[in-house]
Amino acid sequence: MAQTNRYRPGDRVRVRVDSPTHHFRTPTYIQGKQGQVVALCGTFSNPESLAHGGSGLPKIPLYRVEFPQTEVWAEYHGPAADTVLVDIYEHWLDPANQEVR
Repeated sequence: MAQTNRYRPGDRVRVRVDSPTHHFRTPTYIQGKQGQVVALCGTFSNPESLAHGGSGLPKIPLYRVEFPQTEVWAEYHGPAADTVLVDIYEHWLDPANQEVR
C-alpha cells in the first residue's frame, strides 16, 4: 500500500498538545506551537509503538518543521529571523488553522 503524506513543504502546521503516560517523541516545549513544514524526512516505524514492544507499523511520515524562535520562546530576544528545526511525526501535527487538540 502506498503511503500518503498529509503535508508538503510550505504547509503551516500546529503541533498537538498531549502528555501521554507512555513513551512519546515530541518535545513538550514545541507542543501547541505553529510552524512550517520544510521537508519530508521519510517514513519510519512508529517509535511510540516500538518503545512498548509493538511492531511500529504502519510506518509514519516524519517531517522537519521550522518554528520562529519567537513562537517557541515567549522571552526570546535574539534576531527575529532566528528559527528552530524539529523533526516531528505526522500523527503529532494538525493544520495550523485547526483547533488545538
